[in-house]
Amino acid sequence: MLGGLELIEEEQPPALGILRRGLRESPELRRGLRVTVVFALLSAVARLVLPVLIQQTLDGGFDEGNVDVTFVVRTALAAGGLICVIYVLTTLTYRRVIETAENTLLALRLRTFTHIQHLSLAEHTSSRKGILTARVTSDVETLAQFAQWGALAWVVDSSLIVGTLAVMAFYSWQLALLTIVVYIPLLPILRAIQGRQLRAYNDVRTKTAETLGRTSEAVAGAATIRAYGYQEEVGDRLEEANRELVTAQTHAHKFFSVLAPTMDFFGGVATGAVAVVGVLLGPDTLTVGEATAFLFLVTILIQPISQLGEVLDQTQTALAGWWKILQMIDVPIDVVEPSPGVALDYGAPEVELRNVDFTYRTGDQVLHDVSVVIASGASVAIVGETGSGKTTMAKLLTRLADPTDGSVLVAGVDLREVSTSSRNQTIRMVPQDGFLFDTTLRENIRFGRPGASDIDIDAAVDSLGLGDWMGSLPEGLDTAAGERGEGVSVGERQLVALIRAQLADAGLLILDEATSAVDPETEVRMAAALERLSRGRTTVSIAHRLSTAERADLVIVMDDGRIVESGPHRDLVTQGGIYAALHRDWVGNTQQA
Repeated sequence: MLGGLELIEEEQPPALGILRRGLRESPELRRGLRVTVVFALLSAVARLVLPVLIQQTLDGGFDEGNVDVTFVVRTALAAGGLICVIYVLTTLTYRRVIETAENTLLALRLRTFTHIQHLSLAEHTSSRKGILTARVTSDVETLAQFAQWGALAWVVDSSLIVGTLAVMAFYSWQLALLTIVVYIPLLPILRAIQGRQLRAYNDVRTKTAETLGRTSEAVAGAATIRAYGYQEEVGDRLEEANRELVTAQTHAHKFFSVLAPTMDFFGGVATGAVAVVGVLLGPDTLTVGEATAFLFLVTILIQPISQLGEVLDQTQTALAGWWKILQMIDVPIDVVEPSPGVALDYGAPEVELRNVDFTYRTGDQVLHDVSVVIASGASVAIVGETGSGKTTMAKLLTRLADPTDGSVLVAGVDLREVSTSSRNQTIRMVPQDGFLFDTTLRENIRFGRPGASDIDIDAAVDSLGLGDWMGSLPEGLDTAAGERGEGVSVGERQLVALIRAQLADAGLLILDEATSAVDPETEVRMAAALERLSRGRTTVSIAHRLSTAERADLVIVMDDGRIVESGPHRDLVTQGGIYAALHRDWVGNTQQA
């Protein structure tokens, strides 16, 4: 199987291939684009009429030293009206472009975020968080300028170039041909720059994701870094990532530094060539007004050509970011929700793992032919050394991932066939870290059953015997949890998670190391709460402290991804096997503590 997202690096297709695919994935960018393009093209056409009015004014308003004031005033008023039309059309175009761009970025960000949320936890485990964050933040932002103007500029500027050359040819095909000849060498130069520029910006997006990953790691681990004096080492790693990003950005931007003056050079050559050849052709070929209009057209031509140079730079970085996002969207969702799916009956279900294998995308197989039946209403503890496969089993029981082989059955139904809503109602997990959102404890508990009243929440607290704990909090359940729950202790976060599970009233509870990393007093309180929480439910505990296993109806012992022992605590502890050794070590460590 493939590795995490950072390992899924397909060969980058050509720019047009990325653009076509990106437009298919961003219908918001196409929606209303025709009307916007019409406004922009009308504005471009209006610009081309101005040189014609100038020519008419010079040739028709002045005759052998006499001035036709009426004619001049009319053409001046027409030019003024045309300028007003250009202003209105340009304003409307910009407004529509900005609205379309923002809707596109919002939809793409949400679509990418939703896709990431639907990936299995196995995928999240094997992928660096900085890369996932970059996809929905900085990579999407690279599209901002392209969506706001770049996409439209390609259409408008290209049309303006063709239209300008057509009007030039109307006045003088010789000078129009000369202008084309001057600009022809620019085409291979742009082609050569475009390919290198796209590859360079793709490298920038990769380095940006790496830098975000290391920055996130440094911020999240600040306490550990300071406690162990790792500031210098972490700082060096972060500095290295930033230096690599700066190098990549400098390399990418050097193409634009060449492109801009190149455009100016060809514009200057075209203007000079037209002026010289126009003089050589003489008045028999061009009138004063026509010559002036032609030079005005050359100036108009220079603008879109130069602007396309800038747009090309924006397009390259946008396409590089777009390609990263498309790669993200291409990661297959391996946990596919059934439609409509089977609804489970309310109550404590029987659980069965039947010949289950599980392999991460990195190729590491962590479960091997695991088979076990957990009776309805039973309390089961899964124990084993770190890396034995305990937490992976918890992920499979909650369908955060699917087995690569075999099946997980709840109440006799394969979890892959259970409807999403029924699974969420029947199965709840109390995770190891007791994650809390940055709101009050009460609102964090309410996540267990959205729409639950404060009375329901208070009843859940009382049913677990945690009323005294709630009363000891500074503001009761209205106490702020803080970001990631850091405003309360680890034990308090886990107590909130237990109350949340009680409020959900699920028939199957998965407790992933729910009593780990707490002080003895909190463990006693939590053990009592867990006993009440487990009543009338099927409970599977991923046990770190074997006091949980001592109270369980059944103990399952994992070793190297296999079930090696199972039975009641009192039987396993006398058999002299792996569990007996684990229990003996745990008792010894507890007594020493």
